[in-house]
Amino acid sequence: MAYGLAKPLGRSRRFWRETCTGFLMASPWLIGFLVFTAGPIVLSFYYSFTNFNITTPPRWIGLANYRILFFDDPKFRISLYNTAYYAGLVVPLTVVNGLFLATLMNQPVPGRNIFRTIYYLPSVVSGVANAMLWLWVLNPRFGLVNTMLSWVGIKGPPWLSSAEWAKPALVLMSLWSVGGTMIIYLAGLQGVPQHLYEAAEIDGANGWRRFWHVTIPMLSPTIFFNVITTIIGSFQVFTQAYVWVESSGVDTGAGPRDSLLFYVLYLFRRAFSELKMGYASAMAWILFIIIFILTMLQFRVARYWVHYESGPEGGI
Repeated sequence: MAYGLAKPLGRSRRFWRETCTGFLMASPWLIGFLVFTAGPIVLSFYYSFTNFNITTPPRWIGLANYRILFFDDPKFRISLYNTAYYAGLVVPLTVVNGLFLATLMNQPVPGRNIFRTIYYLPSVVSGVANAMLWLWVLNPRFGLVNTMLSWVGIKGPPWLSSAEWAKPALVLMSLWSVGGTMIIYLAGLQGVPQHLYEAAEIDGANGWRRFWHVTIPMLSPTIFFNVITTIIGSFQVFTQAYVWVESSGVDTGAGPRDSLLFYVLYLFRRAFSELKMGYASAMAWILFIIIFILTMLQFRVARYWVHYESGPEGGI
């Protein structure tokens, strides 16, 4: 009987020893997460209900920040519209173009690895460097885009000098870094079983039907992942707009008629230019709620179009 009790007791001691060792090994990350991530998140939620400008202690004002944002701040609505406009174009264009490039780069052609590298390189260049490069590319007088358009007799648009063209210019620049999405699609394409293509070909399916009925369903989890990450990234657009606005030398506004006043850029100005940390915290939580709702909607809709291949025992 004593042996029977000692055996579970020994297992229990080993379990707790291994658990404590695991937490000890992970403690640097856990401490960093609590201090630099979880702590600021909790504090920002509290600050969103206060009037806090860093130089003075926070003063509780309840829902005043949220009321001002929704009813008394026209720039908040402008920044939300600009961000939604940008996301509405960037998300489908990035998802579709990334899949198109990945399909091309998955073909057995000479120099395939070189082309993959060329398409991927822009995605590893820093956002500031990208923005500065595209300032020259989209220059209305001597930029590369308008110069090439002039060769075929087309007068190029004013791009960043125009309220109508500033946001499309940013969308165009974002497509230059579609290589990151392409790489994820390539990984997914490598995992599509070859026998499915062979079976479809035997059944008489042409290239388009094989792509639509084999590649897309098998790649749907990867498409779903890219949709989610692209939505989150597009609603957090900041660096390119900030560089473009600051390089213009204009102290107020953000592009012609605030056409480049994106949500995170406006949040940044409220927080670090005007030192309205409580107001900026409220904006941050509104952005979190928007992204959370959009993500949950995607998960809800995903059950109708995302297909996971079942394993030999019916698992996912």
